[in-house]
Amino acid sequence: MKKKFILSLTIIMFFFKSTTLASYEKTFFDLNIEGISGETINFSDFKNNVVLIVNTASYCGFTNQYEELQVLWDKYNKKGLVILAVPSNSFNQEKNKNSDVKEFCEVNFNITFPLSTITEVKGNNAHELFKWAKTNHGNSAVPKWNFHKILINKEGKIEDTFSSFTKPLSKKMINKIESIL
Repeated sequence: MKKKFILSLTIIMFFFKSTTLASYEKTFFDLNIEGISGETINFSDFKNNVVLIVNTASYCGFTNQYEELQVLWDKYNKKGLVILAVPSNSFNQEKNKNSDVKEFCEVNFNITFPLSTITEVKGNNAHELFKWAKTNHGNSAVPKWNFHKILINKEGKIEDTFSSFTKPLSKKMINKIESIL
């Protein structure tokens, strides 16, 4: 009897489990990052939008996802989707200079969405954005590889995360984005 009660209670608790771990002392909109050309990208400028953050790299097997990210941007930007690419050498697959990354993205993929400077995305030297994501959403927000995706809702909280294997134009990604736009 006691085992059934504990099992039932565990199942009930699972259904009421929150997808977030913290109380969000700060939201995404309280943060900023340096843009690829040296300007400050204030996330407060993205209020009332959905934001997809993707840590990227030029020499990765997933680099072709830039193409789908641009298609996603073209299709949903006017509806309130912002894509922010965060080039990173955390996995030793990025160019050494911001200007080279910018040129690579523009020439090879015609990227028109915002890019940050080359930024650390994991560990003690991770940018505040990624530390904030881990604090508020747990380890699923920590990039395990390049082209990890973090989806921010209009309230500035993490809605969901997606692995590198989830393509930007996958049904899973499109459905989630459309449900919160």
